[in-house]
Amino acid sequence: MGDQERGRRRPFSAGDSAHEPNAKLFRGQANSSASRTLDPRNAPSPKDDRPSTSRQAAACETNTPRGPATGGGNGSNRVQKRMDRFEIVHTRPVEVVSKVGKEGAPIQLLSNYFRLNTTPKWRIVHYHVDLSPEIELLRVRCGILSDHAAALGTGYLFDGKQLFTTKKFEQDITILNGKSKQDINYTITIKFVGFISTAEERFLQVLNLILRRSMKGLNLEQVGRNLFDPHAKVSMREFSLELWPGYETSIRQHERDIMLCSEIAHKVMRTETVYDILVRSSQNPARHQEEFRMNVLGLIVLTDYNNKTYRINDVDFTKSPLATFNCKGRDISFVEYYLTKYNIRIRDHKQPLLVSKNKDKAQNTNANELVILIPELCRVTGLTDNMRSNFQLKRAMADHTQLNPARRIDRLRTFNRRLQTTPESVRVLNDWNMKLDDNLVEIQGRIIAPQKILFLNNRISAGDQADWTRYFRDNQMFTTPSQGLDRWAVIAPQRNSRDLRTLLQNLNQVARGMGFQIRSPRETMIYDDRTGSYIQALDDCARIDPQLILCLVPNNNTERYSSIKKRGCVDKAIPTQVVTTKATQRGMSVATKIAIQINCKLGYTPWMIDLPLSGLMTIGFDIAKCTRDRSKAYGALVASMDQQQNSTYFSTVAECSAYDVMANNLWPMMLKALRQYHREHQKLPARIVFYRDGVSSGSLKHLVEYEVKDIVEKLEAEYQRAGSTTPPMLAYIVVSRAANTRLFTSSKQNPPPGTVVDDVITMPERYDFYLVSQAVRHGSVAPTSYNVVHSKIRLSPDQIQKLTYKMCHLYYNWSGTTRVPAVCQYAKKLATLVGTNIHAIPQNALEKKFYYL
Repeated sequence: MGDQERGRRRPFSAGDSAHEPNAKLFRGQANSSASRTLDPRNAPSPKDDRPSTSRQAAACETNTPRGPATGGGNGSNRVQKRMDRFEIVHTRPVEVVSKVGKEGAPIQLLSNYFRLNTTPKWRIVHYHVDLSPEIELLRVRCGILSDHAAALGTGYLFDGKQLFTTKKFEQDITILNGKSKQDINYTITIKFVGFISTAEERFLQVLNLILRRSMKGLNLEQVGRNLFDPHAKVSMREFSLELWPGYETSIRQHERDIMLCSEIAHKVMRTETVYDILVRSSQNPARHQEEFRMNVLGLIVLTDYNNKTYRINDVDFTKSPLATFNCKGRDISFVEYYLTKYNIRIRDHKQPLLVSKNKDKAQNTNANELVILIPELCRVTGLTDNMRSNFQLKRAMADHTQLNPARRIDRLRTFNRRLQTTPESVRVLNDWNMKLDDNLVEIQGRIIAPQKILFLNNRISAGDQADWTRYFRDNQMFTTPSQGLDRWAVIAPQRNSRDLRTLLQNLNQVARGMGFQIRSPRETMIYDDRTGSYIQALDDCARIDPQLILCLVPNNNTERYSSIKKRGCVDKAIPTQVVTTKATQRGMSVATKIAIQINCKLGYTPWMIDLPLSGLMTIGFDIAKCTRDRSKAYGALVASMDQQQNSTYFSTVAECSAYDVMANNLWPMMLKALRQYHREHQKLPARIVFYRDGVSSGSLKHLVEYEVKDIVEKLEAEYQRAGSTTPPMLAYIVVSRAANTRLFTSSKQNPPPGTVVDDVITMPERYDFYLVSQAVRHGSVAPTSYNVVHSKIRLSPDQIQKLTYKMCHLYYNWSGTTRVPAVCQYAKKLATLVGTNIHAIPQNALEKKFYYL
């Protein structure tokens, strides 16, 4: 499941990502709902970035209705967007001879890949298709063309604009005639674009289209990009949800073979519409408009009639579905439009209209196109915050979504068997001479030895499961304040005084065992748990310049938590610790975690790893969008300051645009970290390992060509400015948690932490590897993908893999390994805190403290 679970679907068609018309699109100022002119043919979808023809430009200038792009080259850029998913971006550094490591215990693994046994030998012919008069609905376009199936060749592919077949017409432009069921005559113009050989990148796109066509025989339905099985849905009526099982598939060229990666996916389908929320809000007539706005603004909704998603930006209570607009020269109401266009009858003619801003236009700083939606036609998607915090719901979903390796392997093999035995699927695969291997790919992996965890006076092994929680009772933390925590304050409601006493007693008891001295705090008791009461008490406590302020709260309240964090981080530069009363009832285990967090927030380190490299700086970077203003985002950078010397970290945050593919403020943030390192060690780091998180596959090429090149050039200039006689040794590693790869042992178990795979399923154009760094108790483990796009660090593949695994042991919110290096996890935690709660840049005085834990 992805971040944003999406609902509802359309019947799957051969066009993988082909677009149907949008909902009605209005032109006008984004902040005005008074005068909006309809674009009857609808603007392209957010992923459609087609170049305008002269006719389109004129339409835009005069603010008159315009249609989709026609002519202007070899077809819509929509197809180019799909091709970008399979674009081969060569990121392997030229100096890398071999990326395969040798150290570690061997282990036999299975992965969720199937080899393509027969590589097609045919040559694909690519055509662009125009229909006159133009047809908006994809299924109608496909139906008109299907009447000429015999002339198009066996197993042709058509997505509405682009035609792929093995047959070459005699003429470069072929004219065919067609007729619809309504006896409307159409002229079909088929223009030759070119040939696609098996050596081209576009070849992968065609293979994936063929796979999607073959999956049509499994009676799957498309939701967004992936395919799901509504006939196997799991109904969760008590939560008004449905779970649809499905598949995420991708065919790519791997080291020596073309392979199909198939992953089991689940889609959460909400059974309520925006209209249902409107009805609930109407139960409070005095403020139903305000309540409705509060409940729907920012929601992602899906419209069933075209399978598109939109974010609700506004609600227009002054208009209803009876409002009219000009469509093709005549006024028509929304009621009539949806009835004639989609055969949908709108029931409530008094409901307000929803407004969604066109995403692409916002990115191009021309946000003047608005999509108007009807509440009863909008399906709410995703899980609400209340749903996410519902333990019963999470447990019920986990029973179906968290598949253990044995169940996942069985489901993958069942998918393969269905694909190769269903008659319609077999016919498509045979038409294109494609055959999949029946078995999952077998891989030889390696297990990196368990790492040593360093406490103040002891070294212990992290163990096979990479968990050292039980050792804290008997070992002192690696570094603690010499005077302990001797100047701090606590704030709690009077009715929770007993909970406060219990918390303080447990903290003192566990801290003594860890070598951390905690003295009695200044206690401030408040009469209620209102946000204002906590803020006033926090201001009073700040007068004594405390090292830390702990707030005991009765429950989880986002507004109160955000206010406390903002006052502490932005206004007062004081670390804060927020603890719920429920946590105080969990005894010593929670008290131990709180004591570790407090020690970190003072700028100290609970444990360290055995690191042989000196002069090393590791950097993590991630981006999180601002929940208050969707046009903003915050980038966070966290860097280590030579873990052999002082084992401290530096962090900084900068605001950036949510629409920037790259982080423009990255170098200034990195420069601050370098100069902090120089202040502490009187020299710059000898080696830098930069773990770059938050990069989508479509942004990889841009990152390599611009961001990495810019960082390398400026880094060399900074070293020269500092008088360094040796150039910087830098490794730039892109970290991806979103990879669909899964690994299993031959006995159908999860591989242990430290498992590395750097061959067979990796990419030949990359210096990449997969690492399983975390242990999971439920479901199947997901390895993290690492792509080394720049390597001047003079470390072997074994050393880079081992160093990366070591870095996964240093996230101090968890006494075990994490899925990504700790600096990445810290950066994500910091960026999320600022983007979700603080919405402002924290004070510089906190840069050397883990105030964001």
